[in-house]
Amino acid sequence: MTLSNQVKDSLREAQNNLRNALSFAARTESPYTNKHIADMLSKIQAIIDAEDFIHQLEEDLGGEE
Repeated sequence: MTLSNQVKDSLREAQNNLRNALSFAARTESPYTNKHIADMLSKIQAIIDAEDFIHQLEEDLGGEE
């Protein structure tokens, strides 16, 4: 099962908000804060990519039977 459009859109919106936060944090916050905001961005992208990959695998394996 792939991510619903609603969930994917919400995750993309969260990424946009985190990018905005990171751009402000880069000017004033510690490297620790910047690193963890960037990590959150990466983890959201990993969720989206993993779900897409799993969905594609399920389709490929389902087609072989």
